Amino acid sequence: MTNPTPAPNQNSQSTKTEEKLPSVFNCLSGVLISGGFAIALYFLTSSIAQSFANKPLASTNPTALNISVAVRTLVVGLSTLATTIFGVIALGLVGVTIYVSVEQLKKIAPRS
Repeated sequence: MTNPTPAPNQNSQSTKTEEKLPSVFNCLSGVLISGGFAIALYFLTSSIAQSFANKPLASTNPTALNISVAVRTLVVGLSTLATTIFGVIALGLVGVTIYVSVEQLKKIAPRS
């Protein structure tokens, strides 16, 4: 009950952790992987949408039609969302690659 609050260690606060950047190779491999998934998902999304457009709904029941339209919209929407996510990740990794390249060039040739 009478234990004092421990004082913060001054040595741990004064030391700075050095930030280590990823290598350009790691960034580019991530771009290739994410871009590959984005392209594959784009073709999959296009195929799904064309397949749904070419096959009319077989029911005349309004409830069944509404449910099938909702399911088709959900499937195409989720596929489009996955495509967009991987595409944005690929673009972000391109930006990181450019940043890492510029930082490495700054270390190699410092300003005088």
